[in-house]
Amino acid sequence: MSPMQPEPKKYVISAGHCRHLGATIEKDGVNFAVWCPDAKKIELLLFKFPEDDNPDIITLSSLIYRSTYYWHVKVRGIGAGQLYAWRIRSCHRFGKNDQTNVTLNKVLLDPYGKRVVFPKDYQRFQSDDECTCFRTCAKSAVINLDDYDWGMDILPNHPLNRTMIYEMHVKGFTADPSSALDESIRGTYKGLIEKIPYLVDLGITAVELLPVYQFDTQDAMPGKSNYWGYSPMAFFAPHENYSSDKSLMGPINEFRDMVKALHKNGIEVILDVVYNHTSEGDANGPVYCFKGFDKKSYYIIDNNDNYQNFSGCGNTFNANRPVVRNLIMDSLIFWREKMHIDGFRFDLASILTRDRYGAPISDSSTLLEIDTQRHLADTKLIAEPWDAGGLYQLGAISGTKWREWNGQFRDDVRSFIRGDNGKIKKFVQRLLGSPDIYNVRKVDPQKSINFVTCHDGFTLWDLVCYSDKHNEANGEDNRDGNNANYSSNYGFEGEVDNDDLNALRLRQAKNMMALTLLSMGTPMISMGDEVLRTQHGNNNAYCQDGPLSYFKWDHNDMQKEMYAFTKKIINANFKGRLRRKPHFERRLENILRNARLQWHGVKPFQPDWSNTSHSIGMLVFYAEHDLYAYTFINCYWEDLTIEIPPVPNHIHHSWYRFIDTSKGLNEDICTFFIKKRYKAGDQITVKARSIVMFVCLSA
Repeated sequence: MSPMQPEPKKYVISAGHCRHLGATIEKDGVNFAVWCPDAKKIELLLFKFPEDDNPDIITLSSLIYRSTYYWHVKVRGIGAGQLYAWRIRSCHRFGKNDQTNVTLNKVLLDPYGKRVVFPKDYQRFQSDDECTCFRTCAKSAVINLDDYDWGMDILPNHPLNRTMIYEMHVKGFTADPSSALDESIRGTYKGLIEKIPYLVDLGITAVELLPVYQFDTQDAMPGKSNYWGYSPMAFFAPHENYSSDKSLMGPINEFRDMVKALHKNGIEVILDVVYNHTSEGDANGPVYCFKGFDKKSYYIIDNNDNYQNFSGCGNTFNANRPVVRNLIMDSLIFWREKMHIDGFRFDLASILTRDRYGAPISDSSTLLEIDTQRHLADTKLIAEPWDAGGLYQLGAISGTKWREWNGQFRDDVRSFIRGDNGKIKKFVQRLLGSPDIYNVRKVDPQKSINFVTCHDGFTLWDLVCYSDKHNEANGEDNRDGNNANYSSNYGFEGEVDNDDLNALRLRQAKNMMALTLLSMGTPMISMGDEVLRTQHGNNNAYCQDGPLSYFKWDHNDMQKEMYAFTKKIINANFKGRLRRKPHFERRLENILRNARLQWHGVKPFQPDWSNTSHSIGMLVFYAEHDLYAYTFINCYWEDLTIEIPPVPNHIHHSWYRFIDTSKGLNEDICTFFIKKRYKAGDQITVKARSIVMFVCLSA
């Protein structure tokens, strides 16, 4: 030891316990506990500051610090703020001269750590030089989670049939200078708080945040950074870079401030959670946590010691192993109880149905446990029911509480709107909450989370401006991203200064927005679609941490028109009369015979179900408000003249136009009952590629 370095601090330690994993503050010290079944000797490293290259080391090898699979120790005289990490010094799996173990002796984050602290010169791949490694590695921190005043925080707990989800990126929402926020809070939890009035005005009832767990920003192509955040490092720690306060408690408490402020304004917080992989990657990836403790429990490993990659990100979390299942449950309960989160959207949820060898399980014990967990009883659970390994489980996720991202809604609505043949029957199923997919479970229409766009893929505006993806800026020669976009440029690739073409594109954007908001199911829109945000054809902007991905707050007239249109439908839908359960049976064969739901064509009661059909009329009765709504959807490339059907059982009642997507600002949506009346038998022209909706009170 250098004479300039201080002597190690003397610590009073005792056996501790493993009743709680991670670092737990107790009356006279801190208890540390971690899963590491194969270690023979393990070290607890105590750092004085983030760049400390000479930590105090507590070596544990005696069986008094071990209970079967767990290591634990209580250290007296320390408390909140203590930086720490673990290191495995000897392991049963490897002999003294075994050179294949690249994970031994690495500095490891606590899997249950509530805060990750990065030194100024953080290195993703740890140096072989011990001092350099200590100085540049990430550390965990002991956190007092009870040191926060939630006040009178009340969770909104909106029912799903009154829920309007807005998928958004914490940083991207306010990072652009056009947000007019002080530079110090742009792109932060605090910045989002400042923009809550915008969400309230739009009518949003729930925000679905792209990953906010601490993630590895360096997990991207060289020269790029991971922007989306699907690269988790720690499942209990808020992402530091989204906080304007970089103090030890800053990210945790600023995140809580954001949640509390959203709740105060009646907005729920749903987290996009990633329990399917970590940023440790495959054998060529970094080692900072799970690989070092027990890679064969935490990851799916084949018989040749290779990482199985069902996530598309290099490794696959072994979600049905007990230690991993427990970690997932503990993480969810932490975010629910300590951070007041209202719900979770599970990225690539189908991976949670794979066993230790990667084979699908018919009823995943992990998904079923989440479904029935009493601590999560009042949370929303949303699954992305597929993975990158070929599993596609739409309508088949284990458990009745789960809701699902409906990828078929996205694809079938896009296809029908752009004028594809052979889509009419699938299209009407999507309007009805996809009974063809969900009838087997006899659930309510809110089983389906309806969306046309999300973070992954084209924005709504790009969907009508580009026929092909343009991801060259990602550095992968445009090989990345989805090729099946069901998009169209309508004659010219990219944005253009042409009034007629832009009017058509705006109309198509309105059509898809209206269908998302009015169809049976729970609607979700993507950040910025309400103002026609563009990524200039990039459909995989995961590494684009810059203006391309950011929300712009200065809007032209066309964007303002789109915002007004979206806002009016949302407010009519969720504060008015439309977002209610229609009075009809769920099964489509019954629906078609039910007078409370009628199908029409250009002539009443004559729908066109042929493979070349590009239009349909639908009449629905909303029993709760005695309200009828008649919608005609014309996705044909020419105008159609239609005959208005009668109001069922009220032949002399009049219809009033509510929506016409071919109209301009203040004409595309009309206030109920102040415009021209329409009666049965009247003929009207429905413009090419447009939607009209009429309403009538039966009373």
